[in-house]
Amino acid sequence: MPIFQLEEDSVLFPPARMTDESGILAVGGDLTPRRIIEAYASGVFPWFNPEDPLLWWSPDPRCVLFPENIYVSKSMRQLLRRNTFKVTFDQDFAGVISACKEIYRPDQGGTWITDEMEDAYNQLHKIGFMHSVEVWEGDELVGGLYGGAMQKAFFGESMFSKRSNASKYGFIMLCQNLIEQQYEIIDCQMHTPHLESLGAEEIPRDAFLLYTNRNQQREFDRQNWNEIFRTDFYTNP
Repeated sequence: MPIFQLEEDSVLFPPARMTDESGILAVGGDLTPRRIIEAYASGVFPWFNPEDPLLWWSPDPRCVLFPENIYVSKSMRQLLRRNTFKVTFDQDFAGVISACKEIYRPDQGGTWITDEMEDAYNQLHKIGFMHSVEVWEGDELVGGLYGGAMQKAFFGESMFSKRSNASKYGFIMLCQNLIEQQYEIIDCQMHTPHLESLGAEEIPRDAFLLYTNRNQQREFDRQNWNEIFRTDFYTNP
């Protein structure tokens, strides 16, 4: 399949099934909130290096995690019950994405979160589409993750840890809340051993698109997760 060139005057994407073998669907366009929301609704996400053109992906298979399948080890349950860290939601989105951008990852040549992408996702948070999970040790932000929410689907983007198990701690608390809020699926995009250890799996792209089609809602609820999400699942089981 050819890689499509996106039109500047339209935010619409070609069908996600029409990628090349690597999973790239299209090139070009921009990172306006409307286009990014349309991408998620279409089963597509942006991913590119600073020196590359803007690339849009829809890999097959797709890495996902069903919230009820989150794996919580015995050692993690102990950390959660001891309140090792404090978890908040939507309290420091800018801090989380900045840390995700700056954290060193030995398996990657550098960050894929460009300045343009950071600005775009901060805008998406301000309008209520993007959400963050913050993990604190005292007053220090030591872990977290962020992603978009559309009806009952959460589209994970990136996570970071400055302390052992910090991002995992926050991710487990997120899953507990998503279960309570009856979310169906977490899009993890690309498979990694870390995600697999948490319960993520790969499913065919067509199966993933059934979830995105069912959860398409460009007018999202705009809720502040700090007002509806709990942090006491393991402290008060």
